[in-house]
Amino acid sequence: MRAQDGYISPLSDRYVSREISSLFSPQFKFSTFRRLWVALAEAQQKLGLPISHKQIDQMKAHIETIDFERVQEHEKRLRHDVMAHIHAFGDQCPEAKPIIHLGATSSFVTDNTDLIILKRGFELLGGKLHEILSKLSSFALKYADAPTLSYTHFQSAQPTTIGKRACLWLQDLYQDAQDWNRLASTIPFLGVKGATGTQASFLSLLEGDGEKVKQLEKTIAHQFGFHKIIPIAGQTYSRKIDLTLINALASFAASAHKMATDLRLLAHDGELQEGFTESQVGSSAMPYKRNPIYSERICGLSRFVISLSQNPAYTAATQWLERSLDDSSNRRLSIPEAFLATDAILNLIAHLIPHLSVDADHSLLLLEKELPLLAMENILMAAVKKGGDRQELHERLKHLSFVARREINPIEFLLKEIEKSPHFHLTRAELEPFFDTHQLVGRAPEQVREFIKNEIEPYLSQTKFPSPDFPKMEI
Repeated sequence: MRAQDGYISPLSDRYVSREISSLFSPQFKFSTFRRLWVALAEAQQKLGLPISHKQIDQMKAHIETIDFERVQEHEKRLRHDVMAHIHAFGDQCPEAKPIIHLGATSSFVTDNTDLIILKRGFELLGGKLHEILSKLSSFALKYADAPTLSYTHFQSAQPTTIGKRACLWLQDLYQDAQDWNRLASTIPFLGVKGATGTQASFLSLLEGDGEKVKQLEKTIAHQFGFHKIIPIAGQTYSRKIDLTLINALASFAASAHKMATDLRLLAHDGELQEGFTESQVGSSAMPYKRNPIYSERICGLSRFVISLSQNPAYTAATQWLERSLDDSSNRRLSIPEAFLATDAILNLIAHLIPHLSVDADHSLLLLEKELPLLAMENILMAAVKKGGDRQELHERLKHLSFVARREINPIEFLLKEIEKSPHFHLTRAELEPFFDTHQLVGRAPEQVREFIKNEIEPYLSQTKFPSPDFPKMEI
């Protein structure tokens, strides 16, 4: 069958990096099975079980050389995926075949592999989010002082700055980054728990020596970079771990969706625009269109990740006693898709931020159009300080604001009317600063610089990641 005749996931085909795709590939998953079997055999050998160096060396030689066709043949006969891999591994390692998977149940390889992948997944995604925090911080600092109109209920509100608005996005993403780092460092290892979590099979192998069983488990966990081992488990690790991890991805997706939605709203008035190439087409019907395609894509993928967070909740809630198998088919789909879709969102945001086009002059123009009304709150407070009645003055300003909307020069109208009013006791010199955009933004510029200096910069300097694998995108 040709590639175009079968379904291909858009995530792997269009959106994600090679690194995260490889992490969830059959090759990585099942070679990790084999690494776990090798680690189990080596630890058992050290604890006195009759396992030879030749058997271990033979296993090591075939960690990556998986015969997937042979695995399928075994699975068709056995109707058991882990046993199929045990037999296929044994076919390649005949000397080691008798000791592969000794004392273990399927979850030794399936669940520990999942935890290895989940830990590595958060490390890869965390590196990308780290880079995004750096990019967005630079953007916020660049526009820390640039006035713009803020909105509440999507109605004109007080002035803010473009950089301060960017910090609203930055703060949410910063919280997500902290959560991801905490989770990546605390994801536990299942270890060697046996068929129902009692470790009875390993206790039997090691002649009733519980300390040796604990040492066996600790040795394998450390080999795979885990310092915490789940103390209590049935056959599998508690699916609440999946619930916690996927919820953290969904939380990030909510942050990304909020940011991308804001960008789409701002693109409507031309305050911010996505990068647009000369040959790019905005609409097949309307040649003038310049749609925020990356922000829209971020929103669509974010909704997908948020929806996937329901799966681990249902799975955790419906596990029977020490284990049931209705989780397996669901987890094969929902967990990889959540990570791949999150990777796609990160790639899009990382591409989007440095290509944002800011029209600060247009933002200022929109702000100045609303300026006569935006000054009302400060005028009200100044007049009350002069002895005025707050409620009475509020009503008079409300009336003046309605009239000012119809004036050609509303600011000049307000200056004259308020100055001559016997109720406000404010001079023109006292009133004019209230219509200065740079005074109306409050502490927004300082808030931007303080937040980045006190929170973001220390975090970025204290957390280190390898260079992230961002796929190349056209503008």
